[in-house]
Amino acid sequence: MKVALRLLPAPPGSGVVFRRTDLDGFEVEATGRNVARVSYATSLMKKGVLISTTEHLLAALMGMGIDNAIVELDNLELPILDGSAQPFVEMIQRAGIRKQRRARTYMRIRRSVELREGSKFMAVHPAESYSVSYSINFPHPLIGAEKYTAELTPEVFRREIAPARTFGSLADERAMRNMGLIRGVSTENCIVLDQDSVTNGPLRYRDEFVRHKMLDLIGDLALLGRRILGRVVADRAGHAMHTAMVALLLRDRSLWEEATMDEDSSQARAETPVAASTVA
Repeated sequence: MKVALRLLPAPPGSGVVFRRTDLDGFEVEATGRNVARVSYATSLMKKGVLISTTEHLLAALMGMGIDNAIVELDNLELPILDGSAQPFVEMIQRAGIRKQRRARTYMRIRRSVELREGSKFMAVHPAESYSVSYSINFPHPLIGAEKYTAELTPEVFRREIAPARTFGSLADERAMRNMGLIRGVSTENCIVLDQDSVTNGPLRYRDEFVRHKMLDLIGDLALLGRRILGRVVADRAGHAMHTAMVALLLRDRSLWEEATMDEDSSQARAETPVAASTVA
């Protein structure tokens, strides 16, 4: 499946909007109310129009500090590229970033909130910056228990998180194809595991697996529509729990408040990308 994707600047206050150019420019806003389904990936739907596998691009936009953007694409699934957010980050860097006149609005967490389901756990706590701590525990001998913690800045995201690729087994691939996902997947865009090894190594990081899970989380939380001021902790959470947290925060306004930063701060102003495009 071929897909062409283009990033365009958007006016202040627009947020991230997907535009299906193959469907007369129909627009689907990247917000929690449009979450359609989550399993191996996070998909959005509005009036029957689907945007599939959104998390890597949304993570790149959030990680690079982009508040407002139009994402044009001519098919239902975003390109997988190399299985990470790095190609999207490179698109943004090539295009350039434009500061906007309106102050950036944050979601400042006021009260801690937690979700639990069996061994899965996720919490968001009050803080004055955006930090994430993620833990995983897979039975595969090359993964096991991994934990990674990061303060989310554009520099940290670009260097430490964006290059981490998605991963799965051959059995995962068959299941995802049956669901209509990863139509362009290959060993060039996914870490493939057999029973005891990586079939297409080397890894980009020793703990690339947990870093990619953090990337997914950042992309899913971008569906809040604004950057968090809070400390996020997740343990084996996954897309369904990530988006459940988005729904909970959007539903309960007592958990957070809108906030802006001091105008002297380098992060005070909203930002949007200049046009960039890719075909895959």
